[in-house]
Amino acid sequence: MFVDEAKIHVKAGDGGGGSASMRREAHVPKGGPNGGDGGKGGSIVIEADQALSTLLDFHYKRHFKAERGTHGKGSNLDGACGEDLVLRVPVGTVVRLEETGEIMADLARHGRRVVVARGGRGGLGNTHFVTATRRAPSFAQLGEPSEERWITLELKLLADAALVGFPSVGKSSLIARMSAARPKIADYPFTTLIPNLGVVKAGDRSFVAADIPGLIEGASEGAGLGHAFLRHIERTALILHVVDLTGGYEGRDPVEGISIIDAELAAHAEELASRPQVVIGNKMDVDGADEESTRVAQWCEDIGRPYFAVSAVTGVGIEDMVRAVAGIVHELRLSVEPEADVFEETFIYEPPKERVIEVERAGKSEYVIRSGFVERMVIMTDMNNEEGVAHLQRRLKRAGVENALIEAGAIDGDTVTIGPVSFEFESLVAPEIAGVVEEEAGDE
Repeated sequence: MFVDEAKIHVKAGDGGGGSASMRREAHVPKGGPNGGDGGKGGSIVIEADQALSTLLDFHYKRHFKAERGTHGKGSNLDGACGEDLVLRVPVGTVVRLEETGEIMADLARHGRRVVVARGGRGGLGNTHFVTATRRAPSFAQLGEPSEERWITLELKLLADAALVGFPSVGKSSLIARMSAARPKIADYPFTTLIPNLGVVKAGDRSFVAADIPGLIEGASEGAGLGHAFLRHIERTALILHVVDLTGGYEGRDPVEGISIIDAELAAHAEELASRPQVVIGNKMDVDGADEESTRVAQWCEDIGRPYFAVSAVTGVGIEDMVRAVAGIVHELRLSVEPEADVFEETFIYEPPKERVIEVERAGKSEYVIRSGFVERMVIMTDMNNEEGVAHLQRRLKRAGVENALIEAGAIDGDTVTIGPVSFEFESLVAPEIAGVVEEEAGDE
């Protein structure tokens, strides 16, 4: 079964908590802290694999979760990291954020990867919080919660040429004649329900052709069955526009039909209007097709489009057309600057405004802080540990949260909510001397 779209939920692994352990051994006075760090949670990675051709695996399973990191222990023993979960998809898959439709990555080459959900960082053990005045910290960080989200996978076929046209114009018969592809062929509209790929050889050259389900007027707005497959045309270098020289079952004028399909392609994506196009007049074996072929040929000559008259049934004109199309595809490939043949690092999706601090007034004396990295600070703090809470307060001040609250009008005693935690605002500096404070290097 061919599946070219899927919606899945991905959740990375949470980070393990750090340990607040103290070294206690005989004959070792003042052993000090020796808590290990928590392990990092596994991430969800999506990788393009040229061995795959469908998103079928994601049709039956929609929820994916990576391993979490384990907690740190005493004796400076760090927790184990969770293993990344790699989901393989066909080359040409576009990954979108379900909520907004934002493109997270376009995996157009084999081996390209994107991290769609990052594993949580492991919490730091208490050994990291030793200072000149705090020799035995009794707190450690909790593990960072992982990212989770709904994403949409869209497969756009990677083909050199796409056969488009109205239903029953003979596209499937043509690709069967041109290549080894064997699509379903019948004498009724919308026989083709899924795109079919075929490798076409012409001497020492070859190209990949895609048979796209039939389009009708209004396809760009959702009419007919072919609207779901318009995106498969976006990546093709050349459009092979197939017309029925007999008028088809609707008796449609071939030239008028070309204009209708052109309008639908342009409505779906503006760049398709300028995409190189070859017109193929099919069914030359039918009586009366010669006259229509002459008219279509003249129309194509007037607008500068190559035209070929063929018969998918008898094979008339197929060889000449295939050689010409192979040459056009070859020229188009040469005109495109090749991508650098270097290993591309894994792309990591980072939500916008990740480090922006937004203060929202929720009531007369209530404020809500919205910021990804600030919320993580709070979540990774053990709110039952007074020493840990005091450390958090200093971190929030260094990050600029206190200044942002003061600028928004907050005063001591107001309620401040950050993520799942609400607390009473207590400024460490007076409003009249509050200034911009640089965030401590490397401190999130």
